[in-house]
Amino acid sequence: MQIILLEKIANLGDLGDQVNVKAGYGRNYLIPGGHALPATQANVADFESRRAELELAASDKLTAAEARKAGIDGVTVTISRKAGDEGKLFGSVGTSDIAEALAATGCEVDRSEIRLPEGAFRAVGDYEVGVHLHTDVNAVIVVSVVAEE
Repeated sequence: MQIILLEKIANLGDLGDQVNVKAGYGRNYLIPGGHALPATQANVADFESRRAELELAASDKLTAAEARKAGIDGVTVTISRKAGDEGKLFGSVGTSDIAEALAATGCEVDRSEIRLPEGAFRAVGDYEVGVHLHTDVNAVIVVSVVAEE
């Protein structure tokens, strides 16, 4: 399926690129989500007439993400949980726990923006966590998991 991208999508292309994707990905995710349009002649002409406003909107999103990164990058949050004598948690610390702890410090982050490639934390310690704010903007925070006393 041939589509026109309306925004930059990681591992796929930039704004305005015409790319081939699998039909299900295009029909079920990209087009309904407003990320792309089918590459028909009418849509190509419509896109070219709107290109300047779409590029302006994309640059505004990038600027907003970079401003958010400045407030989030390097923040350290502490989360306390019940733990055993060897430092293993009774439960785990996941993305929603980290998002709540960041909100308490004044940094608003959606839990879907927090990246935990190795899964939830199940032991006491300090962890570096990536926060994916935009396709081109990533921040790093430090999550310190401590045992409750």
